[in-house]
Amino acid sequence: MKLVYSHDNHFIVGNIKNLIEAQGIQVFMKNEFTQGAMGETSAIDSWPEIWVFDDSDHQQALAIATKAQQGADSPDWICSACNESNDASFDFCWQCQQAK
Repeated sequence: MKLVYSHDNHFIVGNIKNLIEAQGIQVFMKNEFTQGAMGETSAIDSWPEIWVFDDSDHQQALAIATKAQQGADSPDWICSACNESNDASFDFCWQCQQAK
């Protein structure tokens, strides 16, 4: 088993877990319920973590997690068809459905 991803935000970790599982890779979340232990342990030790069961899936799972995080800091984009501002995570314009 190998660690793929860890973050203090459970929602982000859950989203990464779902993206990896959608590609047929078996993973599990460690420290899912340890926030109550903060103070007894260091904060970073209680962050939720995603681990792969099969070490041969580690590189693919790591690539999925990395790609998912790359768009987080991207700027919004303007649709060339209708000039609507769209979030960086959108591949299609929310207003006219024009491809990015």
